[in-house]
Amino acid sequence: MRMLRLFFCLLFFPLLAAAQQAPVPPTLDAKAWLLVEYASGQTLAAQNPDERLEPASLTKLMTAYLVFAAIRQGSLKLDQSIMVSEKAWRSQGSRMFLRVNTQVPVEDLIKGMIVQSGNDASVALAEAVAGSEENFAQKMNEEAKRLGMTGSSFRNAAGMPDPQHYTTASDLARLTMALLRDFPEEYAKYYSLKEFHYNKITQPNRNRLLWLDPSVDGVKTGHTDAAGYCLISSAKRDSRRLIAIVLGTASEKVRERESLKLLNFGFQAYEVVKLQAKGEPLATPRLWKGAQNSVKAGFADEFVVAVPRGLAQKLTSEFVPQKPLVAPVTQGQTVGVLKVSLDGKPYGEYAVAAQESVEPAGFFGRLIDAILLWFQ
Repeated sequence: MRMLRLFFCLLFFPLLAAAQQAPVPPTLDAKAWLLVEYASGQTLAAQNPDERLEPASLTKLMTAYLVFAAIRQGSLKLDQSIMVSEKAWRSQGSRMFLRVNTQVPVEDLIKGMIVQSGNDASVALAEAVAGSEENFAQKMNEEAKRLGMTGSSFRNAAGMPDPQHYTTASDLARLTMALLRDFPEEYAKYYSLKEFHYNKITQPNRNRLLWLDPSVDGVKTGHTDAAGYCLISSAKRDSRRLIAIVLGTASEKVRERESLKLLNFGFQAYEVVKLQAKGEPLATPRLWKGAQNSVKAGFADEFVVAVPRGLAQKLTSEFVPQKPLVAPVTQGQTVGVLKVSLDGKPYGEYAVAAQESVEPAGFFGRLIDAILLWFQ
């Protein structure tokens, strides 16, 4: 179901067309960056989005994703206590200061990983989910493939440097969107926490935007000497959410400044147009050989498209169904494409999914539609 929810919303990140109409994004002091409109997956600004870079502690987003999935599946519980291994205890870099051979609740480890960016907590959680960090890394790569993160390779749960441990801004955007969409309650509960107290030590969240901008409610920082200072931030203003990926800056202050610059640009330079209200179908295309002759099609949630301010009236859209569309159809199956144009020029294409399942018709119903299809 997680994959279905992901593809309900988008097929890919449509790049802005009609370049002459697009606002000029700011230039950032970073190796790579990407700004995405969450609701549609549109890329509003980008620089080197597909360059392979070291993710440092941004890796912990994938670790959290798999931990949340394990909790949902029942193989891990929030109140379950985990024995801290020597490997986890010996973790270098940022830590929540676990003590070896002590029992720690899973929820404390989650907070330590997300808020304190604890490498020790990340290893302990990886071992709890998969038995070893090596097995967990394999799961990370399997999940990355499932999510379409084609430019990523993971070797550990915490983001420790490794030549085969890398990702891209585009892949991090996909992962962040999946985390927000598939685990919204967990995201709201943990990623906006400003501090966490454990082992008589209180550590603040390294994402300083939580203090600087009240619309920011996540997501994660990262830093190593090779990666530089990195930040994935997400902000919600009114009903809009933007995700900014900023990789490879020179300092904490620079990553904060450049991330805010990118978020402010997106909110100020673009407005959104609603193409589908939540819970309503976008279209009801003709369905052949089915128990019913049409199927509800659309997106899982409210669907909006961002356009440069002042151009909303020039946005048009057309649903193009798959032809012929033949039963059976399963909920989540792609049944067409929504083609969006701005001022008569292509602006983006979005996969549209069936919002319901439809079984095949009986023998005579299929026979009649087969004859009609032949004349078609």
